Amino acid sequence: MSLLFISKLVVTIGTVLTLSAVAERVSPRVAGVLSGYPLGAAIALFFMGVEIGPEFAGESAVYTQVGLVALQLFVYVYFRVSAALPHRGILISSLAALCAYFAASALLHLIPFSAAGALLLPLASVFVFVFLFRRIENVPIARRVRFTGAVLALRAGLAALMIIAVTGAARAVGPAWAGLFAAFPIALFPLMLIVHMTYGKSQVHTIIKNFPVGIG
Repeated sequence: MSLLFISKLVVTIGTVLTLSAVAERVSPRVAGVLSGYPLGAAIALFFMGVEIGPEFAGESAVYTQVGLVALQLFVYVYFRVSAALPHRGILISSLAALCAYFAASALLHLIPFSAAGALLLPLASVFVFVFLFRRIENVPIARRVRFTGAVLALRAGLAALMIIAVTGAARAVGPAWAGLFAAFPIALFPLMLIVHMTYGKSQVHTIIKNFPVGIG
């Protein structure tokens, strides 16, 4: 196992575990805002630059900005589907959100964005999604679960799976698709799954509500 691979896992796992700790010990609201910072994208682009080259990462970065629109659609669909289901609906919500993300990415991939356009589109979309999420209540975590080896292993495993999949596909798909994949919620999605599985939909909806604020 190479040092680069280990570094990739350590950085990603550390980010996800930190965000989940913030959600539990501070509030899901704060974790949502912090998740909006492009942490996952920065991690993915950094390791693409190291593994493939800085020019590749630079070309990808334009579409990573555009991919923030698909990312916000991902959390919106997750929210709508999970809110509509009487039970937790983690699997169905995840599948619907993933379909929305990749469908939006496929459409965005067809558009030749300039640097200015790639910046303005996600910025405008932030206001749209902040408006769409305005009625979601901020629900705190009342009772934290106890950290065990199994809990930490599950959280670490989810984070590791995300970064390996995204950076592993980059070389094969080219810079535009790699940029869109870099916007994939590498840190956010594991956090959402962790909070949803552990505490419920109200707490994960709080993260979703505040996520676009962090992007903006």
